[in-house]
Amino acid sequence: MNYSLFKPDRSGEIQQMFTNTFSDSEGESEGALIGNLVQELIETTPSQDLYVFVALDGDKIVGGILFTRLTFDTDIRVFLLAPVAVATDYQGKGIGQGLISFGLQTLKAEGVRLVFTYGDPKFYSKVGFQQVSEQQFKAPLALTYPHGWMAKSLTDEALKPIAGESSCVAGFNKPELW
Repeated sequence: MNYSLFKPDRSGEIQQMFTNTFSDSEGESEGALIGNLVQELIETTPSQDLYVFVALDGDKIVGGILFTRLTFDTDIRVFLLAPVAVATDYQGKGIGQGLISFGLQTLKAEGVRLVFTYGDPKFYSKVGFQQVSEQQFKAPLALTYPHGWMAKSLTDEALKPIAGESSCVAGFNKPELW
């Protein structure tokens, strides 16, 4: 499996992979929601606020992950990991974990110090994310499932709470995504 930065000329392919994967696991409406989110993030997020990585089997995109800027009142570079998908036929082979690790290593090399995600604690704890509370790190919008708010330090330092509000890129600034 090869992991690499996403090439924008393949946006239709990555959007379809996300749509199909989420449709298979969560139903067609969720697949459409996530596929449209991926397209919107790729098309509208400023390049300095977006990283997209893919897992390739030969030339075929079989996994994808997006990281978008999350802003706190601090000079620390922070990103949000979401969404991530591995094509249904490729799941259970460690591709998602490999893709996340590749993305985190790249972000660390770029000076990002903290990454958040909002998802399944059982999955994300496997790649070093820890559950955090909104008292420690305020989410941009109200969380439907507060137990899914997680963070990972990309430095040797332990997680330290950040006071104040946070904000996300425009594509994520929708209550139904939180």
